[in-house]
Amino acid sequence: MASAIRGSRVGAGPMGEAERGDQIERATVSYWCANGHEVRPSFAVEETVVIPDQWDCPKCGLPAGRDKNNPPSAVVNIPYKTHLAYVKERRSDKEGEKILEDALRKLRGDDIE
Repeated sequence: MASAIRGSRVGAGPMGEAERGDQIERATVSYWCANGHEVRPSFAVEETVVIPDQWDCPKCGLPAGRDKNNPPSAVVNIPYKTHLAYVKERRSDKEGEKILEDALRKLRGDDIE
């Protein structure tokens, strides 16, 4: 025996908006990324809603702006540096060898001080 409501979903019916209430007024804003993709999110039109200047492109992940001819540039990610990399920036190889030699001498007990 087949169900009488087969193929239907909750809320589907002839009532439409009257059943669910009126939708709030919306504004669709276009954003373009550096690859030329257009994103069109919609925002509620209210005094408290702030429409952002940039939006992330869902196709490529680049930031998208409202000016089609001047999209924002991609964010430059600086690669992670280890502690050793930072130390090597501050010290020369000669300084490093001297510090190492002083530390080894102290560990061996050769330190005269």
